[in-house]
Amino acid sequence: MAMTEEQAERMLAEMNEVIRAGEEMRRLRAEMIEMFAALGWSQEKIARIAGMSQPAVSKQMARHRTARHRTDDARRAPSAPRLSLDQYDTPWLEGRLWGLAEEISEICESDSENSRARHGAHGTARCARAVAALARGKKGFTPRHVDELRRLVEADLRLNRAELPGSYQAAYDQIARGLDVPPKGAAYPADDPAGGPAADPAPVPASPSARRALACRIQRDVLRADA
Repeated sequence: MAMTEEQAERMLAEMNEVIRAGEEMRRLRAEMIEMFAALGWSQEKIARIAGMSQPAVSKQMARHRTARHRTDDARRAPSAPRLSLDQYDTPWLEGRLWGLAEEISEICESDSENSRARHGAHGTARCARAVAALARGKKGFTPRHVDELRRLVEADLRLNRAELPGSYQAAYDQIARGLDVPPKGAAYPADDPAGGPAADPAPVPASPSARRALACRIQRDVLRADA
């Protein structure tokens, strides 16, 4: 049986997705490393927690700085981030939603395994596939995908109310209000109306991806602490 063009196209499309996800993750790691350096952490410390050699960390930071200086982001070097959940730019809220969905998926999977062991039952969070697709880079944070994730999280919160802590619903309500009513003013530093650069750029990481990743991690840790 001969392979069709359609089969080959699907195979290569899947490979391209993996390659793109890998490239995006490498860029994100470089941004996060630079942000950790802004916290005052030494390259040796960053190398240890990242599972990298110190020369590799140094080389990656230098490469990322060179790439950034070729763009308008040169004056917006990542600085020490705010770690409060009470931030309302869209990438931050999307990252919180992502973290909440990951926690729901893990709890439902754990409950499902316990239930299968006792009764042979099976249950998976409705948001689990969307969370996996986001984590693998198969889906991006487009308005359609974010809205889809919201509907799935809402369903999981409703159907698993007895198993999920009340803090999960409270977190979702806060995230939803923020996404439904975007904050007034720019979420990121903009040029001065007179044409010059902003005098005091806001201390944000270099990209929305970094904002999402940081918010996702913090949201998960807060939910676990509150559980």
